[in-house]
Amino acid sequence: MNLICIGIEGTAEKTGVGIVDSSGEILASVGKALIPESGGIHPREAAEHHAKYIVPLIKEALNESSLEIKDMDLVAFARGPGLGPALRTAATAARSLSLSLKVPIIGVNHCIGHVEIGRLTTGAQDPLTLYVSGGNSQIIAFDKGRYRVFGETLDIALGNCLDQFARSVNLGHPGGPKIEELALKTDNYLELPYTVKGMDLSFSGLLTAAIRKYEGGESLEDVCYSLQETAFSMATEITERALAHSKKREVMLCGGVAANTRLRDMIEIMTQEHYADFYRPPIKYCGDNGAMIAWMGQLMFQYGSVQKLENTTVTQRYRTDQVDVPWMKSSTISLKLPENMVEKGAEANIYSGKYMDHEVIHKNRVSKSYRIGEVDKRLRKHRTKSEAKLLHQAKTCGVTTPLVYDVDMDYKTITMEFIRGKQVKEEFNESDLSKVKPICKIIGEKVARLHNCGIIHGDLTSSNILLRKDGIVFIDFGLGKISHLVEDKGTDLLVFKKALTGIHYDIAEDCFQYILEGYRGADDFQKILEKIKEIEVRKRYMEN
Repeated sequence: MNLICIGIEGTAEKTGVGIVDSSGEILASVGKALIPESGGIHPREAAEHHAKYIVPLIKEALNESSLEIKDMDLVAFARGPGLGPALRTAATAARSLSLSLKVPIIGVNHCIGHVEIGRLTTGAQDPLTLYVSGGNSQIIAFDKGRYRVFGETLDIALGNCLDQFARSVNLGHPGGPKIEELALKTDNYLELPYTVKGMDLSFSGLLTAAIRKYEGGESLEDVCYSLQETAFSMATEITERALAHSKKREVMLCGGVAANTRLRDMIEIMTQEHYADFYRPPIKYCGDNGAMIAWMGQLMFQYGSVQKLENTTVTQRYRTDQVDVPWMKSSTISLKLPENMVEKGAEANIYSGKYMDHEVIHKNRVSKSYRIGEVDKRLRKHRTKSEAKLLHQAKTCGVTTPLVYDVDMDYKTITMEFIRGKQVKEEFNESDLSKVKPICKIIGEKVARLHNCGIIHGDLTSSNILLRKDGIVFIDFGLGKISHLVEDKGTDLLVFKKALTGIHYDIAEDCFQYILEGYRGADDFQKILEKIKEIEVRKRYMEN
């Protein structure tokens, strides 16, 4: 039986209504965006906008689909994340519709809706997804029954960053298209902060610096170009890091900011360089839309997820990783590398070789085609120099790292000891918790030693720690730095927790607790624990 679902989207400023049948055919998708005369989106104004347009849009969607309201078999609505008043208005409309039609109602996760409409319209099977919008910036991938968040913004979302800048320089709302238009008029890059922390990133410092550049007299076109290039390079890099860690074969870009041509080109170039396939939904389905909500309703209904009316409450901070996804299966196909390449990381190609009769690897920090030269050269030079230095300094702190034999700054290549062992990631995938526990405690002890010396690794993952007979070896200090700040130490540990959750979900929570047990020797241990909790709450969905 072919069921018809009507979906209502109302998480932020866009009111959307979509109609999708159970075969995945999109029968209608209409919407109306709130464009404020000045300032940003106010939750109350968004709610009033939804209240005004939901009914007319339902009529428009019915007309587009050539159906009548009595033909609807299901009602779906966006349960969250989003603005509270806006969510409640859309939910109330959905409940009223469900009651009047006497049909099931299903509240769905907005973020997963973006992923699923992307899979439906592109044919992607099991993609690593960069989801970027006004309210959300996440790296999402499926593993063990749920979509996992590999990385996300630590403060504001990418779309919010662009919108806030646009408002600050009187470009109006939405800011993204206007910034893109101005950015095309120049190629003069102004140096701006570039903040990547493992697979997470931060835009607030970039936003502040861009506004100051403009207020300091730099041309608006130059600032727009520089802001866009920096922000999009950061987003592409964390996607690349997640791809190298997860080994997914597909990459998908979705969300409102996915409409930007420059961002699409960056992600596509990066994907090609990693021998993966790139997907982006049609522009119509990149931004918030009712069709994605209707399709999510269909998927959830097919797998028995129907709510009682009293349980259709909204959740402003509805996490992507809180939702069971029984209709998905992980792909068994992973990335394939050229035969002469030992490993392809997010930043570098790794080759085996000989150096004065020593077995070595050559870590070549290759140029990234998706980044402009000014950004690429600066990052490659800084990270190559910093990594070589930190590999040595870590040894003086009692942490084993590969011996460095040579550093070629012209080619941005570090020649270092070949470590015979396997990634901790492989051990965690194969072992039960009892075997994992002692490894985690040792990792915690070693991280504490690094932090006591003021060394922040910057990219702690189970891929960047090797296990050999005589212990563990830390590698890949490319994002590392010297810092004694409690904030940086807490963030360093949370990067690790996020990476564990992404691909070792079954044991991640226990693993992290064992790591913290080992970490007790760290200076300011209690302060760091408190900071971890603070940062975790801070990043679990900022208010849109």
